[in-house]
Amino acid sequence: MRDWMREEPIVIASGKGATLTDTKGNTYLDGNSSIWTNLHGHANPLINKAVVSQLKQISHSSALGLANVPAAHFARDLVEATNCGFPGKNQFSKVFYSDDGSTAMEVALKLSYEHSRRSGQSKKPFFLSLKGGYHGDTVGAVSLGSIDLFHKTYKNLLFKTDTTEAPYCYRCPYNRAKPQRADARTYVKCGKECLGSLEKKVASQAKTKQPFTAFVYEPVIQGAAGMIAQPKGWLKSAAEITKSHGLQLIADEIMTGFCRTGPLLASHKEGVAPDFVSLAKGITGGYLPMAATLTTETVFNSFLGEYGEFKSFFHGHSYTGNQLGAAAGQASLDLLKSGKSESQRAALENQLRTSLTMLWESPFVGDIRQEGTVIGVELVRDWKTREAFSLTDKAGIRVCQKMAQLGVLTRPIGNVIVLMPPYCTTARQADKMVFALSHAIQSELGNRPL
Repeated sequence: MRDWMREEPIVIASGKGATLTDTKGNTYLDGNSSIWTNLHGHANPLINKAVVSQLKQISHSSALGLANVPAAHFARDLVEATNCGFPGKNQFSKVFYSDDGSTAMEVALKLSYEHSRRSGQSKKPFFLSLKGGYHGDTVGAVSLGSIDLFHKTYKNLLFKTDTTEAPYCYRCPYNRAKPQRADARTYVKCGKECLGSLEKKVASQAKTKQPFTAFVYEPVIQGAAGMIAQPKGWLKSAAEITKSHGLQLIADEIMTGFCRTGPLLASHKEGVAPDFVSLAKGITGGYLPMAATLTTETVFNSFLGEYGEFKSFFHGHSYTGNQLGAAAGQASLDLLKSGKSESQRAALENQLRTSLTMLWESPFVGDIRQEGTVIGVELVRDWKTREAFSLTDKAGIRVCQKMAQLGVLTRPIGNVIVLMPPYCTTARQADKMVFALSHAIQSELGNRPL
């Protein structure tokens, strides 16, 4: 915070497409979609039109005992679109709206907890999550997280959970492969020990008085952990292991949802059908705060009863089912299903993959991880040894500050530089983002000792 207070921040005034403009008239490319939220670019005419049209009718009304048309239609289409990724299986049937990613995870946790108790699965539900996990900043979500920098301070506020090893091929202690100039997942040499550890932990806990009742995970790629991409097939195997022991699956698709990794849900990529999926960030195309937790008819039925039984899900938000958010979300979803958007996403993914190859020339680039249009570039002191920079070196921060001077905005996760541009980003703009990153790495890390 002292560093931030010493400098004048960039004050954003407007945006169009993949470009942002500050109050001084400087323009920048939005290299991380305004913290992973903006899908189609700023001031998208179709989403603008949908929001303005809804604004002329009503901006918000309570969802406590009432309903509204935009939220109902959007819920219907969300369910239909997500179920299309699970051929022959209508996994989801119910939607609970909330405000952001953290609250969407809180909803999933509380639904899972009470469903487990009411169904007789467990008297005291116990959750398992991945090491390096990040699921939000509310207390329940923090209880599932295991990044000390974010979570350790609040340990006395949290409820007990457990973690299992996450696949991190580049820094896996079991990986016997020497570093190469490629995504570590492509040359890893291991015996899938992380899956073995998961199976052992779940089986061992099943013999106790408090077996695990749910497995919480980010599918395909862990965001705040450092864009840690999972090797192909890992999630499917992990789901099979946990489901075989009766665990519910809670998918945190806050970052990965809405085609970031390719399909609508990252879960679709591995054919894994969770019991709960939490959605936020891109749900409205980056326009308005909104979130949704999708679940099954079985879970929903746990909360049905006569009035005097008080079986309702006693949880709510003031802006649940907000009409403006639902209108923006509906327009965004319609755009995602259009042929133009599909071709834009495919072109952007391929262009980024091609452009990123230039970064392998730098000795400070250890690993480049890409899933769809999500990229994490891990900076190291020396790629041949994988030696990491200390966080106090501020390597990632310095590189991103230099990128801003070159007209590209993004934020690092420690020593990992994130690129996740809007789908409307052109080939030339994608090239500029990667070139700015390449230049910033050389300028900040290559010309001075750390």
